[in-house]
Amino acid sequence: MLRSHPKIEDVAVAGICDEGFGQRLKAFVLLAEGSGLTQEELLEWLRPRVARFQMPKEITFVDELPYTAVGKVDRKQLKD
Repeated sequence: MLRSHPKIEDVAVAGICDEGFGQRLKAFVLLAEGSGLTQEELLEWLRPRVARFQMPKEITFVDELPYTAVGKVDRKQLKD
């Protein structure tokens, strides 16, 4: 769903440990150039579009996403 936002260029989502739920989602978001999107604006946009369990616990804006040799997002490197 995050990829469909007009101000997002790319995104990766990974599971992170959570005491209450075992695991929650963390989103790594690469914004489109000059978009100026804030975390609060993104969460407001996302709330009516996804179920509660699909909401990321954390959103981190990144300058670039790491990719593997075959062109997939390297989630292991993101978690580090």
